[in-house]
Amino acid sequence: MSSFRPAAIIFDFDGVIADSELPSNHALAESLSAIGLPTTFDDCLKDYCGHNWRETQRRIEARLGTALPAIFHEDHLVRSQRWFKKGLSAVTGASEYLDATVHLPRAIASSSTKEFICAALDHFEFTPHFRGHIYSAADMERGKPKPDIYLRAAEGLRVDPKRCLAIEDSPTGASAAVAAGMHVVGLLAAGHIADYDAHAASLRSAGVHRVVFAFNEI
Repeated sequence: MSSFRPAAIIFDFDGVIADSELPSNHALAESLSAIGLPTTFDDCLKDYCGHNWRETQRRIEARLGTALPAIFHEDHLVRSQRWFKKGLSAVTGASEYLDATVHLPRAIASSSTKEFICAALDHFEFTPHFRGHIYSAADMERGKPKPDIYLRAAEGLRVDPKRCLAIEDSPTGASAAVAAGMHVVGLLAAGHIADYDAHAASLRSAGVHRVVFAFNEI
């Protein structure tokens, strides 16, 4: 990828390693509509994709005008599990790319919970690739687009952020990696991306150094 030679690679998770944005955003759209906030799948992608749950809940409650119902989390978990049981797969090309980069230290920097990330990595048989370097912004005060989670991952790997390659699929996450000073590739390989030109434009606006449509282009 041009002349940049990374000392480490930091991956977003949803939409980069796990092709999970389709089921997770369908579940969220259903859950929000069920509590009286009509929401479509596309609304969820536009308004919440890439953010941690703390920020997502803040945005939902601002639109709702009140706190989420006490039963919301339990009901949403049931819907999420139903959607994920339909099938959760790795993003096409992720396995081959991980196999090809074993010589570099690698980490996950995601807005999802660590429990979900670890369970999915086990399911894909990707866990050995990350050697415990799994970083979650789920409960961080400042999630993406702030750089904190990427800086934490670089610190954990003991690599200067400027020497890290970050791979992201969302403008929110890309902004975080750019703000961390990393070399950022926008990846459009997951199933939730419908308008490739518009999505690529949004990633470029976030400051990515390059947009690719498959892992083998990196």
